[in-house]
Amino acid sequence: MSAPVPALADRATSCADRLRAADRVLLASHIDADGLTSAAIAASALSRAGIPVETVFKKQLDADEIASIAARDEALVLFTDFGSGQLDAISEHVAAGDFEAVVADHHQPADPEDCHPDAVYDTDGYADFDYHCNPLLVGINGASELSGAGAAYALARALESEDGDNRDLAALAVVGAVGDMQAVGGELVGANSGIVEEGVAADVLTEGTDLSLYGKQTRPLPKLLEYATEVPIPGISNDQAGATRFLEELGLDLKREGEWRTWADLTDDERQTVASALVQRAVKRGVPADKIESLVATTYTLTAEPTGTELRDASEFSTLLNATARYERADVGLAVCLGDREAPLEQARKLLANHRRNLSQGLDLVKERGITHADHVQYFDAGDAIRETIVGIVAGMALGTDGVDADKPIVAFADADGETKVSARATGPLVGRGVDLSVVMSEAARSVGGDGGGHDIAAGATVPAGEEEAFIAAADEIVADQLG
Repeated sequence: MSAPVPALADRATSCADRLRAADRVLLASHIDADGLTSAAIAASALSRAGIPVETVFKKQLDADEIASIAARDEALVLFTDFGSGQLDAISEHVAAGDFEAVVADHHQPADPEDCHPDAVYDTDGYADFDYHCNPLLVGINGASELSGAGAAYALARALESEDGDNRDLAALAVVGAVGDMQAVGGELVGANSGIVEEGVAADVLTEGTDLSLYGKQTRPLPKLLEYATEVPIPGISNDQAGATRFLEELGLDLKREGEWRTWADLTDDERQTVASALVQRAVKRGVPADKIESLVATTYTLTAEPTGTELRDASEFSTLLNATARYERADVGLAVCLGDREAPLEQARKLLANHRRNLSQGLDLVKERGITHADHVQYFDAGDAIRETIVGIVAGMALGTDGVDADKPIVAFADADGETKVSARATGPLVGRGVDLSVVMSEAARSVGGDGGGHDIAAGATVPAGEEEAFIAAADEIVADQLG
């Protein structure tokens, strides 16, 4: 059996061997699209290997949540899409004999000095142990080259029986990576590309080049262009009449049998016509060349899913999943990932409609209240007006809109059970210049008695209420240092 991520093969095998020896496994995972797909991949692989599994989801894995897992009296816990950064707390329970741990994650591991010495050792300055499948430990970038779902997929392939084949799970791994914003310049790279290849070989994925606009499977054509604000095109973006007029002038049939057509309904020639005209319009209206280039990107299609549904396109699938667990319905997202196309899919679609409404209202709120600019970061405080589970998505959507500087990381605050949730987002160019929000969130949070972490381009923290200004001051200083 070839390994999808050769550098992780030995670690994945160690984890798989430990899981096979278990009578049952408690699987704990994160609640975003990457966490849900990670859990679905791991749960599927365990079930296929005949290992009983129970799945629980956690909004964040802090010391209290880890203690609640320990209180369940489980012999073995598998953590997916988190766990590495929390090895300080996990190691205490492992050393105490509360449970054994297996971790498949892609976030930065804890500092070995903060962990129990009997449970971890030091690998290149990272806390490590025998059952730890994390790309960062083998020199692979966990923010852009392998997601949590990718780490879970490496484990799933190692869990195969001699006559088994878990390559069909590559489709979910790609959804997780896309949902985790790992499509660098519109394309999955590094270790992720090996997983894409396996999905294509297994006939569950196709990789193509197409318009990079969101909603190609489900949005009526005029809406697809009207809402295409990733690359704002004057006279089309945010302009319903303009988008419709643009399409009509191309001589396209916008409806069939009274129903709006979607991008997925168009012929290849029709798509070519629209794409060319869009590029020409963008050039004519002075849209910057780099923005125009980003109109076309690599797309990932799940071939087993019906055309015209959210599940057919990796980007739309990941958004559907984000709309479930972030509203306390991780069970719905997991069921959809595991193939249930009845009630859970309908429920997910209702949650998605609600999610889109909330994102739109959140963006309106940011525009209304405005952004506060420090020297090197910018921020807004949503209070209780935006759910803390989606405030980071709103922050990311706001980057680059009017009044929001794309050359500064954006930080968002939201109320969360008596504490303050902090979410931060950056752009690819900022990361290229040295910004690492994982470090910013971690160090700034600790300076005010909180805790944080994540990736270079997107990270989060929880801090005591009332410490927001001190947090921003610390974050501003750290970003200044990173930018030199």
